[in-house]
Formats: sequence, C-alpha cells, structure tokens
Amino acid sequence: MATTSACKGCRDDYKVTEAQIARILASSMFNAHNTASDEVYARRVAICAACPKLQDGVTCRACGCIIPVVAKLKDRGCPLPGGGLWQPVAE
Repeated sequence: MATTSACKGCRDDYKVTEAQIARILASSMFNAHNTASDEVYARRVAICAACPKLQDGVTCRACGCIIPVVAKLKDRGCPLPGGGLWQPVAE
C-alpha cells in the first residue's frame, strides 16, 4: 500500500475551483449580516496571499479552510497560533 505525505485536499482532484467558490459565496449564508465589508475582505485576502501557509492561492495549510470563503465571514479570524494575522470584525 502506497502512502503519501500530502493530505487528500491537496491532491489535484480535490482542488476547489473559482466556480465552486463563487457558488458558495452566492449562498444565503453570505448575507450582509454575516459578511465583512469589501474593504475588510480585500485586506484579509491580501494578508493571506503573503502568508507562507497559503497553498495554491486558495487553501490555508494551518486549518484547511478555503480563504476566499472564510475571509468573507466577519465572525472568523485567522487560525494561525498566537492570535492569527487578522481578527473577527467587531460589531
């Protein structure tokens, strides 16, 4: 039996597409009450783009989340130990 060091989410057949991300972001969960402003979202995505834990421009290797989705949710923060690189939006 062959073993591999990569998680299954890192394999090419599990890569998340732009269309899938768009479909997720179009769901009712991403309403004005639950989402960060466009400015906060852009800042979060830019921070993640510079992070060495970002894989393929989409997936966080620290937690496995899909950054374009999680960064849009105002109640989520960066999962990196020590407080993360960005915090939930304060009401």
